[in-house]
Amino acid sequence: MAKNTIPGFKASGGTLKKLVGFAVVVAILVLVVQYPGDAAAMAKGAAGFVVDVIDGIVSFFRQVG
Repeated sequence: MAKNTIPGFKASGGTLKKLVGFAVVVAILVLVVQYPGDAAAMAKGAAGFVVDVIDGIVSFFRQVG
């Protein structure tokens, strides 16, 4: 089976992917350093959202089965 399943896309990460990842990490770091309270509130909200999604999925499967 071929490594590249989608024509035109490389299977390994390129320079652009690394650059975008680095930019995201720097942006998050700047956010945490400049606005620690707001960053903590966003992280808490994101964690609460993930917990709500997991609870919803578990509730769905409990009602199905």
